Amino acid sequence: MSNQTYVTEFIFLGFSNHSSLQGIFFLVFLVIYLTTLLGNVLIIMATRVSPALHTPMYYFLSNLSFLDICYTSTTIPVMLVNFFREKKTISYEGCLSQIFFFVTCAGVECVLLAAMAYDRYVAICCPLQYPVLMSVKVCVCLVTGSWLCGLVNSVTHTGLAATLTLCGPNEISHFLCDIPLLLKLSCSDTSVNESVLHVASATIGLSPCLFTAGSYVLIISAILRIPSAQGRSKAFSTCASHLTVVVVFYAMANINYDKPSEGYSLDMDILVSVLFCVVTPMLNPIIYSLRNKEVKGSLKKLFRTFSII
Repeated sequence: MSNQTYVTEFIFLGFSNHSSLQGIFFLVFLVIYLTTLLGNVLIIMATRVSPALHTPMYYFLSNLSFLDICYTSTTIPVMLVNFFREKKTISYEGCLSQIFFFVTCAGVECVLLAAMAYDRYVAICCPLQYPVLMSVKVCVCLVTGSWLCGLVNSVTHTGLAATLTLCGPNEISHFLCDIPLLLKLSCSDTSVNESVLHVASATIGLSPCLFTAGSYVLIISAILRIPSAQGRSKAFSTCASHLTVVVVFYAMANINYDKPSEGYSLDMDILVSVLFCVVTPMLNPIIYSLRNKEVKGSLKKLFRTFSII
């Protein structure tokens, strides 16, 4: 071991098969990144300036928008810079930092989406108790708990990743650093890391997913019991945007992390990850803007205010 050269940087192989298209890729991802930032910033501003949106549902939405900004800012800026480099590298410390923030954001989003599902469940199934069950204190606790879950999960994974012995090769077949990718490069025992990864997948990934699914089973069953068609439509419209975001997020996550280990080309692997890591955060504000009358109304007022200024 004393004669081995340890890894001090990593080389990203993502998009390496299309060197002639680097300029086009840069423009595409720059537009996606700016669209994501603009869309989520507008959602945050709309929920802050409009009194009609000072409710628990939009408090969670503004936190989701802030989370999506952090999520994309963890990966896309590094990717954009690397499009201009012949050798697309990231330092060892930079890779661990990227893992920390990426895993944090992914974990927080899983738990936060479950908290939003609980909010919709209370609103539709227990409307008379809604002001008590979803008080300001409860909402703050749910958001704080989401961030704590994500941080604890991320600190654990990043700490364990830092103990791995990496002695080459240093090529990552991707455009970002992630735990499974780092485990493949390790020349030391990774059994503890893999066990913790499985436990985290069940607690931070699967459990919130099942909780969200269970909440919507109860929500849909309560909506179907509403006698009038107009009442059913109004009740469903209050959770349609969130349900769409949940389906898109978990569908993309499932495709990204549960794909077969063999048989996937590098291009297909990159495409699947782009859909999950880059496109999904851009779609969230679009989904809420298109499906939600209150958000659309607040955004129109916001645009009118800017035009007057």
